[in-house]
Amino acid sequence: MARKANGGGAWRWSRTAETRRVLLNAAREVFCEQGFTDASISDVVSRAGSSTGSLYHHFGGKAELFLALWEDHRTTLEQAAAAAVAAARADGEDDPLNLFTAGAHAFLEGSWQRRDLTRLFMDGDAPPGFELIRRTSGREWVRQNAVLLGAGTSSVDRMTVMVLTGLIGEAGREIATSASKREANRIADAAIVLIRRLDPLSRTAEPAT
Repeated sequence: MARKANGGGAWRWSRTAETRRVLLNAAREVFCEQGFTDASISDVVSRAGSSTGSLYHHFGGKAELFLALWEDHRTTLEQAAAAAVAAARADGEDDPLNLFTAGAHAFLEGSWQRRDLTRLFMDGDAPPGFELIRRTSGREWVRQNAVLLGAGTSSVDRMTVMVLTGLIGEAGREIATSASKREANRIADAAIVLIRRLDPLSRTAEPAT
């Protein structure tokens, strides 16, 4: 009996996860087509073949649905970058800059593959408070990059990592608006070249005062 109950619980979890996924996919289409303000719950549930009650049960409302879509998008890009870094390490790479560029390249590829969402979250309208959430996420991204690069705690090191992180983000924005994959690849390649030119691992002497 216990085994049957466990199987039933797994089935219910699977159904719940599938319902959330269908609603998120529908929200992606509707928000990207109409923007946050003009999108309606009825449009989303109609596209999902679901119900208003189900959407409110799983997400709580339109703003929460938008934020759940953002979290899914952000997590997907982060996981792709982390997987690229892990794969490079597994191949024997231990140079921090090479690991950083491997992660950056994966992020930029994801920006193209998910360009509709990249445009939505970078340039589209959003619910109140989203900018603060995005800035907080950006600061965490900077912190993770600093760890990966082995950056120090000086103001110059912090500034350098912020510039590199911002460079990747802006390259992702440009890639998302590219007319073709070829153009997107050129932007990604140019971003990697710029990262290497900045040479964040080099240490120069402090200027004399």
